[in-house]
Amino acid sequence: MDGMSLLTITVLAVFVGFEVVSKVSSTLHTPLMSGANAIHGIILVGAIIVAGQASDPWVLAVALLAVVLATANLVGGFVVTDRMLEMFRGRQRPPSGTDAAGSAGEQRP
Repeated sequence: MDGMSLLTITVLAVFVGFEVVSKVSSTLHTPLMSGANAIHGIILVGAIIVAGQASDPWVLAVALLAVVLATANLVGGFVVTDRMLEMFRGRQRPPSGTDAAGSAGEQRP
């Protein structure tokens, strides 16, 4: 493939990906992020394998850069997913055995 075909495919993939993700409801973004994190984990494993088998110093440098960037992407995805899950958790209620003064287990006269 020539460079123009690769650029066209990349631009089309960006537009299609943006349209698909923007149409997803907010309730389904958390599972979508989890799936994306799984894919990023596979990319990280691939980058580690390439770095381990690199014989040329330039290939090793690019592979190590790919490992660093994939790790940052994976960790960032988990942080965002955790924040999204926090939105679905309700506020913590105080235990039912406490009174207004906050003393638990004491009997009222």
